[in-house]
Amino acid sequence: MILSVSRRTDIPNYYSDWFYNRIREGFVYVRNPMNPRQVSKIRLTPQVVDCIVFWTKNPAPMMERLEELKAYQYYFQFTLTGYGNDVECNVPHKKEVMIPTFQKLSEKIGKERVIWRYDPILFTKKYTPEYHLKAFEQIAGALQGCTDKCVISFVDFYAKNKAGMKELGAYEPEKQQMMEFAEKLSRIAGRNSMEIGSCAETLDLEKCGIRHNCCIDKQLIESIIGCSIYACKDKNQRPECGCVESIDIGTYNTCKNGCKYCYANHSQESVLKNCAKYDPASPLLCGKIGEEDRISQRKVQSIREEQLRLF
Repeated sequence: MILSVSRRTDIPNYYSDWFYNRIREGFVYVRNPMNPRQVSKIRLTPQVVDCIVFWTKNPAPMMERLEELKAYQYYFQFTLTGYGNDVECNVPHKKEVMIPTFQKLSEKIGKERVIWRYDPILFTKKYTPEYHLKAFEQIAGALQGCTDKCVISFVDFYAKNKAGMKELGAYEPEKQQMMEFAEKLSRIAGRNSMEIGSCAETLDLEKCGIRHNCCIDKQLIESIIGCSIYACKDKNQRPECGCVESIDIGTYNTCKNGCKYCYANHSQESVLKNCAKYDPASPLLCGKIGEEDRISQRKVQSIREEQLRLF
């Protein structure tokens, strides 16, 4: 299986101790977001975890312990944008902290295992297309040689982030403006020796030199682990998403990055309430098993083709 850590919250930044405990004990509990009383017990042994995909804005808290993952294969989706703390409230200073962190991680694990995400892109009176192009070029120049790939997307307007978008005064440009903007991003990425792709984007950017991307990428995973895998498209994601199937072990309403565009948190109050339950020793992230909870063992197995042939 492919383990997603996590689309729902920034586990490397805020819950790395919990994650390493789960790896050491070899299992994790995950609540079903649609049916909270239903809890899955998921094995996390190297025999069934083919690759781990980390999603984060700051992997620094887990970087000194990466040796504990030596039995696993993994890569990072590292979000690094030009926003200030008015948008990404609790993310450290980009130039002083996050760019050096990206460079250090790349040096530690290899540039092919660190994907740069400049997303989501939103436009306001402050964060104009010109602002983004300048920020993107500065970051791309600093990351040249530290990654092979950049992923972009334009912000989606959801009910969950509506208030944040309104507070920022975010707007959607005309299609032609977005295409011209995307083409300029593509040129900047090319000048810095980076492939550029889009994430779950409804707008076709192929003419701009930007391909539809797979964030949980079958081809990349096969390259990292050194063999073929049997993996289907993830039916639980949006139609535009090219990711293959994975199991996410995160919990909604637990991310403390405080990003105004976030769709994974209902409110700051819900985040504070859930984070107060955090126990690094618990099998469950930000919670405990109650009397009404039903725990079932989820059937998982390696999807390496060499393993599947054995059965």
